Amino acid sequence: MSPLLPLLLLALGAAAEPKALPASQPAAASPAPLNRTNPAATPQPAQTVLRRQSVVPLAGGLDRVPMVNDNNPELIVGPGILFSGFDPRRGWNGVPLPEAAAHLNSPLNGPFELFSHHVYAGKPESLDSTLWLAVVAAPRGEQPVRLRLRAGSTALSQSVDGQDPAAPFLPLPVLMPQGLTPVWSGPGSRVATELLRRERSPQLPAEWILPPGQLSTLLVLPIPVRGLDPLLNGRNLQLRLEADGPVDLATLAAFGDTKQAPAAPVWAQLLQGGLSPKEHAPSPQGSPGPMIYSRVSGVEQGSAWRGRHTDPGQSSLAMSRAPISWPIAALERGTFGTGQVQTPPLSAFYPGTAWAAHGSYGVEYDLTLPLRNDTSAPLSLQLALESPLKSDQALGGLRFNSVPGKAVLFRGTVEVSGLDGVAGKPAGRQGFHLVLRAGQMGPALGTVTLAPGQQRQLQVRLIYPADATPPQVLSLLPISPAPEPVKQSPSTPSTAP
Repeated sequence: MSPLLPLLLLALGAAAEPKALPASQPAAASPAPLNRTNPAATPQPAQTVLRRQSVVPLAGGLDRVPMVNDNNPELIVGPGILFSGFDPRRGWNGVPLPEAAAHLNSPLNGPFELFSHHVYAGKPESLDSTLWLAVVAAPRGEQPVRLRLRAGSTALSQSVDGQDPAAPFLPLPVLMPQGLTPVWSGPGSRVATELLRRERSPQLPAEWILPPGQLSTLLVLPIPVRGLDPLLNGRNLQLRLEADGPVDLATLAAFGDTKQAPAAPVWAQLLQGGLSPKEHAPSPQGSPGPMIYSRVSGVEQGSAWRGRHTDPGQSSLAMSRAPISWPIAALERGTFGTGQVQTPPLSAFYPGTAWAAHGSYGVEYDLTLPLRNDTSAPLSLQLALESPLKSDQALGGLRFNSVPGKAVLFRGTVEVSGLDGVAGKPAGRQGFHLVLRAGQMGPALGTVTLAPGQQRQLQVRLIYPADATPPQVLSLLPISPAPEPVKQSPSTPSTAP
């Protein structure tokens, strides 16, 4: 197991998945030792700067579409139930399930989503071993249920056979436009990008018909490690589903070989057993001191945040309010002084796992900014997604590192429409892939230039990806003059995330 793995697993949520690198890629160099004979050559601590500006709560709120969040454990060390919404008193065929504590009794109906993110670390004595993940379901009533896949995507960190969709953690530039050839780094980045592009992974069926009294296997997906160095791989899966009747759903894990997936009876037997071991118990809600967020294993209420951002009592947003930022994926102790926690609540979850869906992983943000130039001169603003230093206090602005940290806190795609295009016309829908490091001011996604009194609407969409660490901010920034940064003391490490 990689020596970095325990540290990575302590980072928040579905985020910091250990990176399985190709065998040909060299390991990162060790930090250079301090030069005690030449103090000037010793690396100096990074400085933080305060950018004075407004930071306000995000408008709108979460919908009520439930999402099964299957992320605890992230690192799977034993077979068993990962998540189960079955009623243990009746099972799927009227026979009670013996391990009642392994089932949350949470039926799903109508639209709902599944977010699943797991890692498998192989062992040298079993190089050909594969972890298999299954999604199983059964009607709760006596009638068959049609389960339709509205959208869905899945990807491995690395494919060992070139057949499974994969997205290695490539060292991409900070900003890359999305074009005909999509850009991604990491499976969370790929899955979120494909969902934003309204795509469906080809290995995912369009629908299933679930007979009553039977356990139907919807998907069986491998996490192989054969040929990888280290023996480490991960998979991200997100499904947008709609059922025309109440269903019970579960995700299961089993070990096997690389060539043959476990058969249906194996999954039925696992569902009658216990839980795969969980990890990282959370800090009690409201407790003082450092906070352990833990990972999520339950049903959250809310899969999309929609908001229209205007001035109070107005139908538009005055451009003179820039610089202004709105938190994205704000969470407990990370609200930037707005007091707004965007974390979806959990209607059911397992003891010893997160008590809220910290980090909003898999949640879609659909934000409208109807801008109005309320000044007497032409005005240009830049739009950016940024990764300021996490804070829960109002600081009169946002803190950034003078030199971005090494840790990557966001890998994903932002989709925008309404930015400046050609010939003075607003551009249509554009996608941008971002790689943001700790304390990094975001690069401009584009500009909006309006004449006095002119109006234009921006539309911003993103799906908060796995392999990221919240929170971030969406910012509107003046192009000139730039706000004067205020130098502060050297930055110190903060409690994750």
